[in-house]
Amino acid sequence: MSSTYDVIIIGAGAAGLMCASTAGYRGRSVLVLDHTNKPGKKILMSGGGRCNFTNLNSTPANFLSDNPNFCISALKRYTPQDFLELVDRHGIEHEEKAAGQFFCKNSAKDILNLLLTECGWAGVNLKMKTNIESVMSQGNGYHLKTSSGSFQCESLVIASGGLSIPTMGSSSFGYDIAKQFGVNVLPTSAALVPFTLPLQLKERLAPMAGVSCSVEVNCNGAVFREPMLITHRGLSGPAMLQISSFWHPGDAIHINLLPGVSVGDCLHEYRRTKPQSYTHHFLEDFLPKRFARAFSELQQWIKPFQFCHNEDLKAIADVLSQWEVHPAGTEGYKTAEVTLGGVDTRDLSSKTMSARNQPGLFFIGEVLDVTGHLGGHNFQWAWASGVAAGQHV
Repeated sequence: MSSTYDVIIIGAGAAGLMCASTAGYRGRSVLVLDHTNKPGKKILMSGGGRCNFTNLNSTPANFLSDNPNFCISALKRYTPQDFLELVDRHGIEHEEKAAGQFFCKNSAKDILNLLLTECGWAGVNLKMKTNIESVMSQGNGYHLKTSSGSFQCESLVIASGGLSIPTMGSSSFGYDIAKQFGVNVLPTSAALVPFTLPLQLKERLAPMAGVSCSVEVNCNGAVFREPMLITHRGLSGPAMLQISSFWHPGDAIHINLLPGVSVGDCLHEYRRTKPQSYTHHFLEDFLPKRFARAFSELQQWIKPFQFCHNEDLKAIADVLSQWEVHPAGTEGYKTAEVTLGGVDTRDLSSKTMSARNQPGLFFIGEVLDVTGHLGGHNFQWAWASGVAAGQHV
């Protein structure tokens, strides 16, 4: 015998739980299935365990997609302020770190508990440790065979996420279902992910591991001014994670180590007033001392300023303003925060998140080809797409 529900949602993450409570409050009977042992694992690890749950400045411009207009409707109908009001209703203490970026003051568990509480109030059923064995369309709905038994539903929502962080249980399940039902899937890649470096450069940067400094990085027309962190493996920190979404294998990234500084003018003034100083002394006025010294050695800047000609100063200024780095690659899905690409949104309704050619089949969250910048935007997409589907399943 099959258990029957109005709505079955596959995936107990941010988007899936948001969709579940929204549908449940409409009086729909809802079942959430997930193959992992606990709901919301990525929520719990996000934001260093504090969950950057939204960004008040989130707009469609903060998202990458092959179909950039798709996200506009859902984001307009469920805004960051809407989710912040929900957080306030649950009495969750939060703080604004960077401009518009809201984090839990205590723990990401607060956001997960909010979602689970809402699901409880909405009468949602949740089954964990459930593997999906098959999905078939049947009559006006779907029939699922799972390790927890057979289920039938009118509306099926795929909220299974992308390929990022496989230790959290990610898989290609959502893409496989899309292909099964004739929904196009665009190529995927790791995004918001640290860069790895060629061996020689990695070894030469090793003395700087652990150093962080604010930079401006650009690649393929995208520009971000954020902190950069040098690691034993390569380059990380918000600046590198942001630009990784725009980088393609073989591309160079250009890093301005002194954004906002007229480097050429400052170098000429330094030569005039401190002719016996070296480049690392100049850099120590702007950058951590360990970085200033190691970077000067890396560039072989070994002459005191009094022996530097104008063309020498120009060469130094060019490197500091446009340090060109050719990453060997990225750390991949293992450490990526999100997956770029995925279910082609041209095959979906932007109002309901439903497949155009397959009645009753919905896709929400990271499984879609909608990828936000770092800073709470991807959670806002989870909330907005979850609500959009939840109102129509």
